[in-house]
Amino acid sequence: MKVTTPFTITAADSEARTITGQIVAFDTAANASTGKVMFKSGSLNPTNVKLNLEHDSARPIGKTLSMEFAPDGKSIQATFKISKTTAGTDAIQEAIDGLRDGFSVEANAIEFGHNEDGTMVVSKADLVGVALTHNPAFDSARVSNVAATTAPEDSESSSDEAEAQPQQPTEGDVVENTVTEPTAAETVEASAQVQAASVAKPVNFIAARNPVVSPETFLMHKVAAMRGSEESRNFIAAATSSTDNPGLIPTRQLREVVNGLADDVRASIDSISNGTLPNAGLVFQIPKITQLPDVSVVDELDTVTPVVMESEFINVDVKSFKGNQVMSVELADRSDPLFFSELISNLSSQYARATNAYNSGQIITGATKTATGYGSDITAAELLAWVSAGAVSVYSNTFKFADAIVVSPAMWGRIMSFNVDGRPIYNALQPQNAAGNAQPRSLRGSVNGIDLWVDTALSGTGDNSMYVVNRDAYTWYESPRLELRTNFINDGSIGILLYGYGATATKIAAGAYAFAD
Repeated sequence: MKVTTPFTITAADSEARTITGQIVAFDTAANASTGKVMFKSGSLNPTNVKLNLEHDSARPIGKTLSMEFAPDGKSIQATFKISKTTAGTDAIQEAIDGLRDGFSVEANAIEFGHNEDGTMVVSKADLVGVALTHNPAFDSARVSNVAATTAPEDSESSSDEAEAQPQQPTEGDVVENTVTEPTAAETVEASAQVQAASVAKPVNFIAARNPVVSPETFLMHKVAAMRGSEESRNFIAAATSSTDNPGLIPTRQLREVVNGLADDVRASIDSISNGTLPNAGLVFQIPKITQLPDVSVVDELDTVTPVVMESEFINVDVKSFKGNQVMSVELADRSDPLFFSELISNLSSQYARATNAYNSGQIITGATKTATGYGSDITAAELLAWVSAGAVSVYSNTFKFADAIVVSPAMWGRIMSFNVDGRPIYNALQPQNAAGNAQPRSLRGSVNGIDLWVDTALSGTGDNSMYVVNRDAYTWYESPRLELRTNFINDGSIGILLYGYGATATKIAAGAYAFAD
C-alpha cells in the first residue's frame, strides 16, 4: 500500500537552489485524507528520491542532495537540489513566501496495522518519493531562514525579504492548469491538488475512482462502513455491484502512458545562440557592421586616408506557431486529470518540433554550399575532409570557430558505422583509433573535435543532410512562454489553442556550411 504523509519545510535557499526540511517524524500521528497515519521508529530508511509537486510524479522539480536521520533518531531530515526551471524557481519562491511550505513523504507500506482509533501504524515501508505540498500536517517546522540572490535596496531591507532570481523558461514550460487529483486506488494522501505536467504523450481514458481495488482496501472500507461511514458503505456497494469481485484484484489502467510518436528535441535551436523575443512587433532589427575602418602602415608625413565604418540593419521576421485540440464537454468533465496533462504535453512537444523544423530550414537556406563530389555514401575520410573544409569556411566568413556539426538521423547512423578493421572510429576506446564520439544511446556526441547534434528536421545522407555552424552566426529568439487559450464552440465543444512566437536571425549566413554531394 502506498502512503503519503505531509511535513513542513525548515529552510529554503534560493541562491543554492535548495529546500530543506523534515520529511517524516517517527511515532507521531499525521493527518491524511483517510485518517491518521503513524510511521514507527526505523520503519523508513533514508534513500535518494526525486522531489515532485503535489504528488504528481510527472512533474519532478528536484532530487535528493542529502538525507539522514536526525541526531535523536526520531525523524528524517532531507535537503533537495531544485532544478533551474520555471517550475523549480516558482517552487522555491512559494516555499519562501509560505504558500507551498510542506513536504509529503511517499512510501510503499510493506507491514502495517491499525490502532483502535483507526490510526494506520506502519512498521516497515520503502521510501519512493517526496512531494512539495501546500498542506503540511504540522505547524512546528516552518521556514526559518532564506538566502536570496537579490541584494537589499536599502538599510531597512532584510534577508528574509529577498526574492529568488527568475529563470529563463525552457520549451517544456507551459501554462499550468490546476486540477483536483482523484483519490488513487491504494493511496492515503494529505493533499490532493496537482498541476498539469509538460511531458508529451496523449491519452483518452476515464479513471477508476473507487478506492476498493484489493482485499486490503475492501476490508478497510468494510470495517469503516460497519462503524458508520456512509462514504465507505457507498464504495463497498459500488464494488460489489460491478463485474469486479471485491475479494480479488481487478484489472486496472496504470497512469503510465506509452508514446512513440512525440519528443521535444530541438537540435537546430540548441546548437546555436538563443535570445528573448522583443515584446512587440512582427519584425525587429539588429544592427550589423558592413565596413570596418582602415588601419595600415603610413610613412612619416604621408596622408592618412580615412575609411568610414558602415553598418546596416538586419530585418528579422517574427513567426507564430500554433496548435489546437477540440474536445467534447463530456470528455472534459469526465476525464482523469492525466488526460489534460498529456494533452498539454503533446501540444508542447509538437510546438518544439515545429519551431525546430523552421529554424533548421532557415539555417540550411542561408548556409554556404560547395559541391564536394563525395555522394550520399560519404566515407570516413571524406567526412573528415568535409568537416575540415566546413570549419575553414566558417572561420573565413565569420572570424569565429565552428562550434557544432548537426546531422540527420541517417547520417548519424552512417557516422556510427565508420570503422577500421571492424573497430568503430567514433566511439572507440583506444585513443589512436578515436575521432570523436557517436553512440546509439545519445543524440549528442562529438565529431573531429566539434559538438555533434542529431536533428530530426534533417533527412537522408545526401544534400543538406548535415551542416557545420558557428553558434553566434544564427540566433533563435522566442517568446518568454507558451500561451494557452480555451474557448467554447457553438456545439458545446471546447477548443484549446496553444501558441507562441519565435524568430531566426541570420546574422552571418556563411556562418553555416551545409553538405552538398
